[in-house]
Amino acid sequence: MKSYHFLIFFGIVLLIYSSINLYIYSRTLQAIPAGSGFRSWFSWGFWILASAYIAGRVLERVWLSAFSDILTWVGAFWLAIMLYGFLLVLTIDIVRLVNHFSGFLPQSLFTPSGKLVVLYAGMALVAGIVLAGYINAISPRVRTLTLEVDKGANGMKKLNIAMASDIHMGTLIGPRRTAKLVNTVNSLNPDIILFAGDVVDEDLEPVIRQNLGEALTRLKAPLGVYGITGNHEYIGGADKAVKYLEEHGITILRDSVALVGGSFYLAGREDRAKNSYKRSPRKTLHELLSGIDRSLPVILLDHQPFGLGESAEAGIDLQLSGHTHHGQLWPLNYITKAVYEISAGYKKKGNSHFYVSPGFGGWGPPVRTGNRPEVVNLQLRFK
Repeated sequence: MKSYHFLIFFGIVLLIYSSINLYIYSRTLQAIPAGSGFRSWFSWGFWILASAYIAGRVLERVWLSAFSDILTWVGAFWLAIMLYGFLLVLTIDIVRLVNHFSGFLPQSLFTPSGKLVVLYAGMALVAGIVLAGYINAISPRVRTLTLEVDKGANGMKKLNIAMASDIHMGTLIGPRRTAKLVNTVNSLNPDIILFAGDVVDEDLEPVIRQNLGEALTRLKAPLGVYGITGNHEYIGGADKAVKYLEEHGITILRDSVALVGGSFYLAGREDRAKNSYKRSPRKTLHELLSGIDRSLPVILLDHQPFGLGESAEAGIDLQLSGHTHHGQLWPLNYITKAVYEISAGYKKKGNSHFYVSPGFGGWGPPVRTGNRPEVVNLQLRFK
């Protein structure tokens, strides 16, 4: 991505981020009595928390340390607090506007003590939502599907797949979460293990420092462990990330196809982000699949679930994707539902099966309120 495109994008994001925080800050400050000692503490604390995530992510690129970790963790939680704080303050302002014309609220709520009660109740509500979301985020489920593929596979009757996407290994998804992923996947006794992109979370240095790749070497599947690039691999440097993952037992398919066990094809697309970060665009689906034996089943890994109709027309039997996180934080799932044909879950188009996983890890806040993280167990039955 060209530097000026990044600067424009970052500038827009920073403007939106700052505006939301300023709105929450100014409205919350109105509930704290003038002259209160808490008012000064609140001001300092608010802006330290609001700047922590950006400061932590910048600092870890030049000085990766326990201090940068603390900033990143605190700031990541703040992102969730900011979202629900914004929604709460906006809701209160809408209610106040309605009350301005109808007068249905008791006047006691508008006294200094009444405002503090509302403030403390709102803070407790947001804290409760974020805490529940954190517990949910570290409690992945196993999602099991049985699918029929109307093709023969050279004598193979069934295939047990363990699949995960959007692990985002790094500062926030560290040794415990990575070990939990490996243990969950291995407990399924899969024939093959597939990772549908965003295995690492941008910067590779926290992954190396915590030796997270060591856990990946414990993955067990007789037909192998395969993965593809996601947009976060490209943000942090795809070549470095791929090298690290392959050194730790994952075969990364980069616009390439593997014939597995002589029974089925596994095709892996480069992420769409390649078109922005590299001079050469990723292969078209037609180019990727040229020359293969179409009588055998074809499984496609494509991180971002765009162009599902193209995959169906190309005769893909099963496509596995991630990327959406299904919004990760409610109500952002309504946005991903509007953007993607499948925001999360299963759909069949013609003879093609599609599954989009909301992911195992997450980006930004270590919080999920819109859905459960998951490992997917797909049981394929061949003709």
